[in-house]
Amino acid sequence: MTVKELFESHIDQISSQLNQTIPTNNMDENIKNYQYDIKSTLAQCMAISGVWFLQIELGAVVMVSTIVIGALENNASKDVNEFLTMTSEEASWFASLLYLFTPLGNVLSSFLLDRLGHKKCMILTNIPCLLAHIMLYFAENIEILYASSILMALGMGFSNAPSLAYAGEVCEPKLRGALTSALNVFYYCGSIILTMLYSYNMQWRLTVLITTVFPILTIVILLTTPDSPMWLLAKGKHSKAHRNLSRLRGKVSYDKCEYEFQEMKNYFVLFDQTSISLTSRDIFIDHKENTNIWKQLLEPEVLRPLRLMTIYFFYMNLLSGLPLLPYLVAILNTFAAPVNVEWTISFSMFLSVIGSLMAVFLIRKLGKRFLTLFTLLVCSICYILIGLIGVYWKNTESWTSWTVLILFLITILVSSIGITPVSWTLVTEIFPAKCRNILCSICTGICFVITFFMTKYYPEFSILVEFYNVFTILGIFGLFGCLYFYFCLPETENKTLQEITEFFK
Repeated sequence: MTVKELFESHIDQISSQLNQTIPTNNMDENIKNYQYDIKSTLAQCMAISGVWFLQIELGAVVMVSTIVIGALENNASKDVNEFLTMTSEEASWFASLLYLFTPLGNVLSSFLLDRLGHKKCMILTNIPCLLAHIMLYFAENIEILYASSILMALGMGFSNAPSLAYAGEVCEPKLRGALTSALNVFYYCGSIILTMLYSYNMQWRLTVLITTVFPILTIVILLTTPDSPMWLLAKGKHSKAHRNLSRLRGKVSYDKCEYEFQEMKNYFVLFDQTSISLTSRDIFIDHKENTNIWKQLLEPEVLRPLRLMTIYFFYMNLLSGLPLLPYLVAILNTFAAPVNVEWTISFSMFLSVIGSLMAVFLIRKLGKRFLTLFTLLVCSICYILIGLIGVYWKNTESWTSWTVLILFLITILVSSIGITPVSWTLVTEIFPAKCRNILCSICTGICFVITFFMTKYYPEFSILVEFYNVFTILGIFGLFGCLYFYFCLPETENKTLQEITEFFK
């Protein structure tokens, strides 16, 4: 028998032994869905509350460029004591740097995540954000604004992989979609808090200083958060993993969560050197070489979902309005509807909160695939209508200003129901566990690289094709996205991580 055959035979033996530890009468659908009580749901909510508060912080960070550019671009500040100004070119760099350096934060987190774990990485991510807010308050020139934007970008990038992976790992399958989609609710809550504060006091420096409370609160909450049982299993800490799983399911007995724990062990295929009981050192070395994480990135079950998520993030950026956020003041002024621009921005963030709350319930009822197709189609049609009305009827009737504004607000609401929360939910569950952490980092990095280019070059593109034609072009591209996802996007709702991984093999 060859070394490879001997190793494979031991894999079969251990898998059989693990399966035998699970009672056969527990294999029905009720046990598969882990029928815990309300205490389990509350425990999981408490566990990811740190992630939720981190999303509040990130939501505020993303909107900082909106209020700063709105106040300083071309000396537009309404604060008589403000001395800083920025040109349109400087504004585009300040806005886009927030996304350019985000992938660097993702790279840093990918190196530290497996070593430190989700909890410690999420705590560390608050430090650059806290420093950035303080720098913004005391900024005296455009270079300090750039530096603060880079720090916020590093914090955003560093936070995404650990927070998304943690949220996906600690939740049971039937709650995973709802609880992870709630991340967007808190994300938009951060945005609406910051924009409302600015709308009230009209001082961007005071606004960013007040929001320093977010990273401080987040650190305090995360200190009480348990580590992910799956990460502990990967580190060989089985007893602590079992204890944390019991805590995450409402402090149930070990027996009640035994099935789920054994399924985690089966999924990870963790083989301790002592349990394999092989005398050949070459077999163990061969196993380690075959599970090299960089080689695993070239496997079909990794490449296929990675390609899907790259395309998904492209369309999410294209039709969610994310790259347009820094320029919302200028966009709303161009629509020329008789409204207060600052409060309209706050209202748009409120619509995003409503949409995210709807997503929490609709994802479980309608599924991620339907929500993706429906919201992508609606946003595409609205963008096309904005473009056509703006080009052909804008100067003919007064009602057209209100129409394009309402259509734009509809896209913000609808995208927050579907394509935005679904995109980040898919990241938490679509990749195999053996390399989920690094793939979360890669995916979020790709997303923000796309956002950087769309944000940086939106002003030039708008000048090149004219303002309203931008919306028409984006809407037409969105229709092609609907066709792609109709044929290529699977339904992952209420599926175990193992079932999702098997689909892409």
